[in-house]
Amino acid sequence: MDKKALSERDICTKFIAPAIAAAGWDIQHQVREEVTFTHGRVIVRGRLHTRGKARRADFVLYHAPNRPIAVIEAKDNTHRPGEGMQQALDYAEALDVPFAFTSNGDGFVLHDRSVDGGKVETHLTLEQFPAPAELWARYCAWRGLDATSAPKAEAPYYDDGSGRAPRYYQVNAINRTVEAVAKGQQRVLLVMATGTGKTYTAFQIIWRLWKSRQAKRILFLADRNILVDQTKNNDFKPFGAAMTKITGRKIDTAYEIYLSLYQAVSGAEEDKNIYKQFSPDFFDLIVVDECHRGSATDDSAWRDILDYFSSATQIGLTATPKETKDVSSTFYFGEPVYTYSLKQGIEDGFLAPYKVVRIDFDRDLQGWRPPQGMLDKHGQPIEDRIYNLRDMDRQLVLEMRTQAVAARITQFLKATDPFTKTIVFCDDIDHAERMRQALVNLNPAQVKANRKYVMRITGDDAEGKAELDNFINPEVRYPVIATTSKLMTTGVDAQTCKLIVLDQHIQSMTEFKQIIGRGTRINEDYGKFWFTIMDFKKATELFADPAFDGEPVQVYAPRDDEPPVPPDELPPDPGHGEPGSPGAVAGLGDPGDAGAFEGEGAEQGAGRKKYVVGRDVTVHIVAERVQYYGPDGKLITESLREYTRHCVAKQFRSMDEFLRRWGSAEQKKAVIDELAALGVLWEPLADEVQAKTGKPLDAFDLICHVAFDQPPLSRRERAEGVKKRNYFGKYQGAARQVLEALLEKYADTGIEPIEDPRILTLPPFDRIGAPLELVKAFGGKAGYEAALRGLERALYG
Repeated sequence: MDKKALSERDICTKFIAPAIAAAGWDIQHQVREEVTFTHGRVIVRGRLHTRGKARRADFVLYHAPNRPIAVIEAKDNTHRPGEGMQQALDYAEALDVPFAFTSNGDGFVLHDRSVDGGKVETHLTLEQFPAPAELWARYCAWRGLDATSAPKAEAPYYDDGSGRAPRYYQVNAINRTVEAVAKGQQRVLLVMATGTGKTYTAFQIIWRLWKSRQAKRILFLADRNILVDQTKNNDFKPFGAAMTKITGRKIDTAYEIYLSLYQAVSGAEEDKNIYKQFSPDFFDLIVVDECHRGSATDDSAWRDILDYFSSATQIGLTATPKETKDVSSTFYFGEPVYTYSLKQGIEDGFLAPYKVVRIDFDRDLQGWRPPQGMLDKHGQPIEDRIYNLRDMDRQLVLEMRTQAVAARITQFLKATDPFTKTIVFCDDIDHAERMRQALVNLNPAQVKANRKYVMRITGDDAEGKAELDNFINPEVRYPVIATTSKLMTTGVDAQTCKLIVLDQHIQSMTEFKQIIGRGTRINEDYGKFWFTIMDFKKATELFADPAFDGEPVQVYAPRDDEPPVPPDELPPDPGHGEPGSPGAVAGLGDPGDAGAFEGEGAEQGAGRKKYVVGRDVTVHIVAERVQYYGPDGKLITESLREYTRHCVAKQFRSMDEFLRRWGSAEQKKAVIDELAALGVLWEPLADEVQAKTGKPLDAFDLICHVAFDQPPLSRRERAEGVKKRNYFGKYQGAARQVLEALLEKYADTGIEPIEDPRILTLPPFDRIGAPLELVKAFGGKAGYEAALRGLERALYG
């Protein structure tokens, strides 16, 4: 056997898999081949999308289901044994395992991440592959698991037989948390971006601890009724009759799993603190959802509950740990045992990327000063000063500004899809109601078809709150547009929301992250792969703050002489609205903590004087800028031309190199996808170039023109050039008709559609003949593909 002639797959089957089996690994239950553990980043092309390359490990070895401990990267025998090590280590770090192996079929190279001070990489023969017990023992030593804690950490996952398995990062989070509890850690913090399945992760953690009897009685604590109900009815459903929701004033201690709204068990008066009906040692485990809120402060009602059950293990879940000089999640819960960020979720393809549309109004930027003695609509004398963006909808309501925002939203929806689920975040309930009215009046046909096309969903409106479930249900069309203030900031699983509108002064990084999280979920069944953020109040400047997607850094330390500020009196986050800065508003705290529960009690901004000015003061858009989410996790703010030049330069050093690659590619789509993966934004680039040149260019000409300064040729100009050269002269009958139709399709839509063989099923090809007949006209599949390549050479020659 010539080993060097074998493919990588053959090496895996004939040499690597047998060596693993010979070492004692159960091939059926402990070894998985070709494990794809990410989806590939969503790459947006206008209204279309594609995906980047998913990450796939050749082998993953498991101690038990959902307990990976090693990865193996295989290469064919023309490579050296350790040649794939950097890739193997990348996968090992992602999967949170200590052992990375590579092999070319001759032997193995092992990189042991658990080694501290010894030899990290060793060469092994095929016969020296480690046994399962050896790797598990070394894994336990790496994790700090001893003879007592290791068996506890092996508690099984819940498996309903449906084939549903946690994603790789959920496995990491679950295993890290269960291991921490097994080792006796009393407080555990888990940080996972919105939309990554924190509740399902919490369920698996609780299930494993409950089934292993490490926690016999458990309390799941949340701050919104909808969060508790969603949890009980969905992810926690397998707990069945062992689970209850605390609703009344009398506690039944016969259950094992308790779900509760924290407000339902505590209050200002002692008789409302019904959690004290439980003995302090009743619960073994407390899980606090959205723990960045009240439990981050020393004197909150949350903390009273946690302190009362201080003997219980306490796990905090959050997408946005709060770290300011006054409050701290990490001071109470400790450093996160695991963090999965928004950036990583987008890179892996589990979360939706976004584009930002920044819109500036003249009155916001230039300011407005009332004429002397002017009265507002309610007869109040308007204070004589200059009002600008920081005042809008708080101190000053310009009715035409509300109208302008609603008009731009309506324009966007009409140009894309009028039934795009949309959340409009406003400053308070009054603002949300005004926005609802403006949107209703601008969409009379839609509202006539269904009056719930636009709904105000705020804490004070029972009918609006009742529509929240319909809004977030992908199968229910109405409501389409929800205007809100704080109620939908967090805990709303809006899977199909494609438009987030920010007409709210956002001073808290925590709240900003939560709001952006409303759009980050992907729902492939309903075509939700990305979303748009429309920003009217410069809130998206927070994207540039390093704290937006960084690791939480504790800056709070308690002092005996300076108690933490209660959550309803928090000052704005440093750098985003400090007192005296343009974003500061006196008396306003962090809405992520105050008034953000069931009733949105703080929304109205009690005590603030607000002037309302009618339609005689006009408002106009003076600037609009579109920014895109780049492959590095940052918004692209430079011009698309310069950005495209940089992307192309990463792949091609010269135009000649690009031309060679384009000419040699069997499918041009491969080159287009390569550049898209590097960040080229094809559709926006095409739109911008067409606006300037008046010509619709395909991908080839876009790159030649933008990256290499070549004169642009439109698709139609290239097609006409082929016709003039009489390319079709050597073809007759159906074959010639097909090629002429392909050329016309190219002129209309570009190169990618004509490379897709399914095009032969579409008009006008279906009128020429059936796909099989059309291919036969070229002498078969090979002849058709050769003719298509010839057409491409004629187009680009």
